[in-house]
Amino acid sequence: MSGAATNMRIKLPVICMILQVILIILFGTLVQYNHDTDAKEWHANASHSDYENDFYYRYPSFQDVHVMIFIGFGFLMTFLQRYGFSSVGFNFLIAAFSLQWATLMQGFFHGMHAGKIHIGVESMINADFCTGAVLISFGAVLGKTSPVQLLVMALFEVTLFAINEYILLSLLGARDAGGSMTIHTFGAYFGLMVTRVLYRPNLDKSKHRNSSVYHSDMFAMIGTLYLWMFWPSFNSAVTAHGDDQHRTALNTYYSLASCTLATYAMSAVTAHDGKLDMVHIQNAALAGGVAIGTAGEMMLTPGGSMIVGFLAGIISVLGFKFLSPILESKLKIQDTCGVHNLHGMPGVLGAIVGAITSAFASTEIYGKGLEDVFPAVATKDIESSQQAGFQAISLVVTLGIALLGGLIVGFILKLPIYGSPPDTICYEDNIYWEVPGEEEHSADQLTNVRAEEIEKLNE
Repeated sequence: MSGAATNMRIKLPVICMILQVILIILFGTLVQYNHDTDAKEWHANASHSDYENDFYYRYPSFQDVHVMIFIGFGFLMTFLQRYGFSSVGFNFLIAAFSLQWATLMQGFFHGMHAGKIHIGVESMINADFCTGAVLISFGAVLGKTSPVQLLVMALFEVTLFAINEYILLSLLGARDAGGSMTIHTFGAYFGLMVTRVLYRPNLDKSKHRNSSVYHSDMFAMIGTLYLWMFWPSFNSAVTAHGDDQHRTALNTYYSLASCTLATYAMSAVTAHDGKLDMVHIQNAALAGGVAIGTAGEMMLTPGGSMIVGFLAGIISVLGFKFLSPILESKLKIQDTCGVHNLHGMPGVLGAIVGAITSAFASTEIYGKGLEDVFPAVATKDIESSQQAGFQAISLVVTLGIALLGGLIVGFILKLPIYGSPPDTICYEDNIYWEVPGEEEHSADQLTNVRAEEIEKLNE
């Protein structure tokens, strides 16, 4: 099924080799271990215990986040009936590249010490966070892009992500522990703008492939459950040790639970026959984790977290049911995975909740813990109302960089040099993968059986 235009024999090896060689050179010249990783520096201080090393605090969270990136996101996208290899395989490819490039880009802005980028377990977590934004954007263009296009998209998106993150966290002093703004909102609207620029007017010719079958939806639910279970670790992975991390995990835990019930309720009530839609369950049940990201470390209260999750589940299902068709028909946004409903709108909701919650920050509520969550407010450099303003400005900045960046990158990806599939054979693994003969043989058998049944009926 693959033609000369989509042949990856030269294009993919060339870009993979070039990018990896460049990464090796940059790591060799710019990157070094941080204090907790370097043998000489760590053992220079004999007074501390090995168990005080940051590895023992952060690595369990890193493992959970890593599972989310490679298994959670990968399998969540396997709902397409003939695109499972590409969903998991391309997810693997661009994640492996993005985490390396993110280490460098984030290091340039956050981790430079005497001209060197210091890395440790926390930088690994942050690189995975950046990779998560790229994979969200991947969901918007799923099935319509080549692996070369995806690598080029990741190259630019990681760079823009690091710039946006620096502006929000360092210059504006915004708080966004779980990445409602920096990860989910940025990744969603960047991807939506890219897929808008790459609009395919004849994509209806592949419409029969842009759907699920029973077993593909079951695979996608594997991704959903991994993401759902590990999301408390995702949101709390880089928060301050102690009560901050504990509170973030707890808030996320209850937001997800509340969101799930809202999702089931809305899925049934919006269906004409009252049946549940697996698309809603796979995606909208996760929206609570997205929406609680910014305010997760704040004193939102367990009840407040449940309200946030409940609202996220409602708007996500309504988005899948009513808004996605409008975006495609009116705005020509062909959002394959519905990232606007899972990441975009819940991410904006999370940013708004974070701004409102930060406006009430005070020593009466946080005590000495205010120094961890809102250090500038604790030192009285700014008022809590100003912190709320910076949170709101951060959302606007994120949307601006994501949309403008997606517009520019979209036009770069539109160049006819990347081997993207034609409109007639999108959402098809056969274009880029060796598909096992058993699958093709089974399809032929099924066709023959159906032909025999039709002949019997005619007789």
